[in-house]
Amino acid sequence: MNYMAMSNLLHPLNPTLKPPLFSPFLNSSFAQINFPKKPRNLTTKPRRMHITAQSNGSDSADPPDRLISALCYFYPFFDGIQYGKYVITQFTPIQALIQPLVPAIRVFKSFPFNGFLVFLTLYFVVVRNPNFSRYVRFNTMQVIVLDVLLIFPDLLERSFNPRDGLGLDLLMSFDSAVFLFLLVCLIYGSSSCLLGQVPRLPIVAEAADRQVR
Repeated sequence: MNYMAMSNLLHPLNPTLKPPLFSPFLNSSFAQINFPKKPRNLTTKPRRMHITAQSNGSDSADPPDRLISALCYFYPFFDGIQYGKYVITQFTPIQALIQPLVPAIRVFKSFPFNGFLVFLTLYFVVVRNPNFSRYVRFNTMQVIVLDVLLIFPDLLERSFNPRDGLGLDLLMSFDSAVFLFLLVCLIYGSSSCLLGQVPRLPIVAEAADRQVR
């Protein structure tokens, strides 16, 4: 990917027993046997079987749960890809790592409200949906909290936008740190989910725990 293309891009019975029937033709000795009487108003209630879909433990999940959770970690990375404008254009290995994701990033960035729509979908369709396992809802909540935290670097850039000098160097370092953090979260979160483990991201894991019951 050349420098210009990259720059444009960045900007889840038992049967009931019945009493025996007696015949009037039975002999007297047999008839004198005292059989226990059937209790009155005795009803046999069938046992109800409750089936609950869940993960295979706290540290593992079914393959569909793993895949859904792993894909969720692309959301904050795509939403914060612009913070890598300095790192991506300067380091070829990172360009090679990001290049397969370029078509998806372009679709995500093609409409200004795509990020907000994805946010609403993940929160109301996944996190608040008890049909999904807690494994999926926890990982989804983690990426939502992580994406919300991107508000702060965005506000900083809008209020502090130097053109050169030390201020620009500090801004470049800050943006690069944000991008690398998102990249690490993507790699760590997605790979952990694919392996069936529970990734716990710094800062956001406790907040996600409080939101997911």
